[in-house]
Amino acid sequence: MQYERMVKGFFLSRPNRFIAYVDLNGVRTICHVRNTGRCAELLKPGATVYMQEALPGTVRKTRFDLIAVEKGSVLVNMDSQAPNQIAWEYLQQLYGGSDSCIEREVVYGQSRLDFRIRLPGNQHMLIEVKGVTLEHNGIAAFPDAPTERGVRHLRELEHSVGEGYKAMLLFIVQMQGVVHCVVPNDITHRAFGDALRAAVQHGVMVRALDCFVTPESITPRQMIPVKLDGIPEEFFMRGMNFSK
Repeated sequence: MQYERMVKGFFLSRPNRFIAYVDLNGVRTICHVRNTGRCAELLKPGATVYMQEALPGTVRKTRFDLIAVEKGSVLVNMDSQAPNQIAWEYLQQLYGGSDSCIEREVVYGQSRLDFRIRLPGNQHMLIEVKGVTLEHNGIAAFPDAPTERGVRHLRELEHSVGEGYKAMLLFIVQMQGVVHCVVPNDITHRAFGDALRAAVQHGVMVRALDCFVTPESITPRQMIPVKLDGIPEEFFMRGMNFSK
């Protein structure tokens, strides 16, 4: 996934979920935040951010979209629209050359799931994608805020297995080379972690894919482990608060 017309600035503040103020060449500039999550550990005053400028002539409230942020030496893509595109590119690599067919935005039960893949032998696999931007000491956690929608998606996937589908939850880790594993964030939303573990017990596959990230791009990299036992207890001792 490629971005064009990228500019660099410095984060100032975020008055609500949708907008942020950024220092762009010394000018306080408003921009749209492409992530409604909390992102408190990322968007800190003075952090270096990268924004995409809208095409000339585009009618919109803000001229820029906030796409990525530097967290220390790590560049994190926080565009919530990116994970589905990354998953699409990755699934095309896996299944695009076969007789299978990949459908997007598929209604199942009470949910709209991200993908349905028609596999050989008339089998189908449902896939739901979740983007991950919360990380500490090499461990990434999801979610960064309570997500009843995520719990519902897991229950839909679990139900689909009982109807003969294959099913997968795919975490897209939106940073490169620093994450050793992904865990459910039981501190922020225990119900999601419990639903994830129950889904796995009933046959839902859980996978995590990290990415190559630059200010102008994010592309699939490699699979990394998912550990279902949650956030290690030593995080409390290191001062990382995963509930905010």
